[in-house]
Amino acid sequence: MKSQLNLKKAIITALFVIIGATVFAQTGKISGKVSDKKTGETLIGVTVKIAGTTKGMSTDVEGRYIIGGLTAGKYTIEASYVGYATKNITEVEVKNNASAPVDIVMEESGSQKLNEVVITATVKQESVNTLYNRQRTNVSISDGISADQIRRSPDRNTSEVLKRVSGTSIQDNKFIIVRGLSDRYNATLLNNAILPSSEPDRKAFSFDIIPSNMVDNIVINKTASPDLPGDFSGGVVQVLTKDIPTENYIFVSAGAGYNSQSTFKDFLLGDKSGVENFGYVNSSRNIPKGIVSTSRYQLLSDRDKIASGKLFQNSFNVNHHNSASPSQAYQLSTGLRKTLKNEASIGAILSLNYRSGESMTKSERFEYNQDKAEYDFNDNTYKFSSSVGALANIAYIKGNNKIAFKNIYNISLDNTYTEREGTLIIDKLQRKGYSFDLVSKSLLNSQLEGEHKLSWKDLKINWNLGYSYSDRLQPDLKSINYDLKEGESTYQAVVPNGTASRTDASRFFSDLFEDSYNGGVNVTLPFMFLKEKSALKVGALKQYKVRDFSARKFGYIKSFSTGEFNQNLLTLPVDQIFNPNNLNDNGFILDEGTEATDRYDATSDLNAGYVMLDTRFGKKFRVSFGARLEDSYQHINTADNSGNKLKVNNQFLDILPSLNATYNLSEQSNLRFSASNTVTRPELRELSNFGFFDYISKRILIGNPDLKRSQNTNIDIKYELFPGAGQVVSVSGYYKYFKNPIEQVVSSGSVKNVTFQNANSATTYGVELEVRKNLGFIQEGSFLQNLTAYANSALIFSTVNLNSLVSEITNRALQGQSPYLINAGLLYNDPISNLSFNVLYNRIGERISEVGYQGYNDIYEKGRNMVDFQISKKIMKSRGELRLNLSDILNEKIMFYQNTDNNKTYQKGDNIMNTARVGFGANLTFTYNFGLNKK
Repeated sequence: MKSQLNLKKAIITALFVIIGATVFAQTGKISGKVSDKKTGETLIGVTVKIAGTTKGMSTDVEGRYIIGGLTAGKYTIEASYVGYATKNITEVEVKNNASAPVDIVMEESGSQKLNEVVITATVKQESVNTLYNRQRTNVSISDGISADQIRRSPDRNTSEVLKRVSGTSIQDNKFIIVRGLSDRYNATLLNNAILPSSEPDRKAFSFDIIPSNMVDNIVINKTASPDLPGDFSGGVVQVLTKDIPTENYIFVSAGAGYNSQSTFKDFLLGDKSGVENFGYVNSSRNIPKGIVSTSRYQLLSDRDKIASGKLFQNSFNVNHHNSASPSQAYQLSTGLRKTLKNEASIGAILSLNYRSGESMTKSERFEYNQDKAEYDFNDNTYKFSSSVGALANIAYIKGNNKIAFKNIYNISLDNTYTEREGTLIIDKLQRKGYSFDLVSKSLLNSQLEGEHKLSWKDLKINWNLGYSYSDRLQPDLKSINYDLKEGESTYQAVVPNGTASRTDASRFFSDLFEDSYNGGVNVTLPFMFLKEKSALKVGALKQYKVRDFSARKFGYIKSFSTGEFNQNLLTLPVDQIFNPNNLNDNGFILDEGTEATDRYDATSDLNAGYVMLDTRFGKKFRVSFGARLEDSYQHINTADNSGNKLKVNNQFLDILPSLNATYNLSEQSNLRFSASNTVTRPELRELSNFGFFDYISKRILIGNPDLKRSQNTNIDIKYELFPGAGQVVSVSGYYKYFKNPIEQVVSSGSVKNVTFQNANSATTYGVELEVRKNLGFIQEGSFLQNLTAYANSALIFSTVNLNSLVSEITNRALQGQSPYLINAGLLYNDPISNLSFNVLYNRIGERISEVGYQGYNDIYEKGRNMVDFQISKKIMKSRGELRLNLSDILNEKIMFYQNTDNNKTYQKGDNIMNTARVGFGANLTFTYNFGLNKK
């Protein structure tokens, strides 16, 4: 009781501190960033002050400034810098407890006779306008999305955000496809550090683990440059988390969500413990401590295996809930910045977020062999998901130097229960199946980085040291099937006689751990060439990864120790059949079927260096060229199918040249050209012989130690027009050639295997279009002034050249590619009423999900339309906001089909493999920002 009173006192005290800070902070700020109009580079040492006073400061190493302690009112600020025209910005309105964002673009004095320029509108660093300005002056071809756009969409995580970027789509709700190329052709940087693959079975990063509210902006570089990783051909995804704030704040958010297919409907789930509400795995799910190693277990007598089996929990339990609960999401974040002596400052952003939800998916699954149906299943999949995320960034800035320590952590968990009912057509059996699965994934990324500008020739140095840790835990994946024979009335469990099966009455445990260490340095030396600004940039990168994967496969088998098995046990329900009492001499034995291929350890060592020259020829022509050298080494300890030790050693030295050229047709338009060589290396898992059986898809995924790296040639051209602030029109075309592209294919067998192989070669080419235009030009002064239309789309063609022994056809589209992508939307934002809404549309074309073989046609994912809607209203003096998101309003069916006539589109008569609906969603969120500005 006493502790409860103390807790109440602490909460009341904290509230008074927050309210007091808000009430008594009666001053405001002006803050922003100063950049060069021609190059887009930030300018260090620019004097920014209140006109007619000495109150101001010089921009820091990031080009930022903050002028604080200002009473409410309107001001004129003045920016001056040697060699640049002085700029005065009028009508800058400052409000109490708020920071007025004013970004300043300065022109060299030689390019303009005026000494003073008056402008009336600027934007924050995170705004759409600044993002497009970065694109306009970026050395390579890129597309992106800002925090402002993210906030106005219903997107909850980074994977959903990426669907909005021109030329991209998302597969399995988490893996990015750029320009129709599958996720393996992409690289991901988080705060400029290369992220490891988050998946054990593919070269991919799961973007759904990074909450969207932690992201400052995302830029996808679609062309190579020497200072970017060379292991890509689709895009380098650069995710920047929230930076040091310009003002002090406390931000809270709470939301609840509804799904038409799940919420308030009957909900089933296996066992769930309290810690699993927060993404962590309960230790009771792990293999019991008394279980000996695989080599010893397999030598145990039947009676010892029976005794060992009794140590495992009988967790084949199905828990019936009255209804699925609404999803919930919470966030608490704070930003703090303090100015120290000598214009130094220190700042930090801390954030915590939590999400959880329950969902149900109804699906139909089919399989065919030579166009003859093998099975027909109806699945109900129930899933509880939770995630906890944290971000902690802290930085110290003084003059031309900045040191930052950035950290992001996320842990997510999916607890899944699947009920299956259907027919094994060839065997003439009715089947009921049950699967219990739990997967927990975590990611920790920490970076120490620095930025410095030296007085000697304005030399710039930035460096970083980083560590990443990721894991994927899958404790006790369980599955069991019951069959009903023709003419009988009782279902019987399918339990093997001799050895453990990976498909029936099985228990599977796996752990994956990966540590990644990296460091890099970049040095930029500015100089003048033909009276124009140029720069020489050199750098180096070191990344070392260590991965350890292990799995154990157990399975129940029948015991014949006394000569006769008790057949009555096979009719027991799923939650009783493997009760410890039923493990005995005439009951069940828990056998182990772990193979030598069920574990591997691996290391990867990448050493890279580059040189890059960025120069101009006259006022309009800019060329950036250079080369990147990457020395990569992959080492894997695994085993072959006979259990013999197998070592994979891949070492390659690649010289990767690139050229990016930009011609400024006008101040508002560019013509770009790019050419480069890149590579795509196989992921460590793809080189391992480990085979994993997926109960849901009835597929076994196996690696291929003979995989080669893909060598890629890329050519791009792009025209872009920036007609006004936050507006863009662009058209681009590209061509790519791949030698030895890596694809995911299906191989023959009673249970279909999925593996990886190199095709001979492939080409892909396409056209992209992006338009973002404010509609105020139609009628000035109308509501159209607040309405913006935007769309991006891509039309893509590709051909893979094949050996006729591999497939029935000798050329087809690249696996994972969509022939077209469409994103479109309407955004309305009224600054007077503080009302905004956003309508978003997304569609992808038919794409190959799995490559077939002779007699087994390719499997395609059918295109579907998605429409999302958001409306929001600022309240409580604009500190609070109510936001309603409607997602996947059309709720169209997800479909995978076998393209039997090879016409690359679905038609009646094609074999349907899988259909599902995920439901229409609605989410209501309230946010509030406690301003904590202090003088």
